[in-house]
Amino acid sequence: MFRPLIPLVAIAALSACAAPGLPTAPEGATLLAPGEGPPDAADGACYGKDVTPAVIETVTEQVLVQPPQIAADGAIITPAVYQTDTRQRIVQARREFFFEVPCPTRMTPEFIASVQRALEVRGVYRGAITGEMDARTRRAIRQFQLPGFNSDILTMDSARRLGLVAYDLPGVQ
Repeated sequence: MFRPLIPLVAIAALSACAAPGLPTAPEGATLLAPGEGPPDAADGACYGKDVTPAVIETVTEQVLVQPPQIAADGAIITPAVYQTDTRQRIVQARREFFFEVPCPTRMTPEFIASVQRALEVRGVYRGAITGEMDARTRRAIRQFQLPGFNSDILTMDSARRLGLVAYDLPGVQ
């Protein structure tokens, strides 16, 4: 009876983390509580999470169950009996990885418009500068991040390469 309320409570709790009037985390991005995420998670940073599914291989073999019976003159008395053995094995385990993303408070329409302009200059975004994280913008983000990273979620690394976020200098605060 109370189950339908659980997702609503979770959404309300997550939306409370974002400033009013600002967009929430992009689809696929995860806002982490302190101590969650990668072991080296920076305090106050936001992360995206991607899951690479396991690679499973199916192996089918014919296994000899009973060898053939052969007469002294070489004639087959009883043919060999085989059984089909099919099994699956994990070639590569499922993997989760996290990547830093701009936090929702940074994802203002002005910032998104800057993303669109930066992608336009690099020839991967074509269209109006709307300040909205729409499908066209996400496609351009994915194209910019390829081949190294196949996601339409803007990473902090890509935001830095676009010149939209300053690099953190060691020892400078």
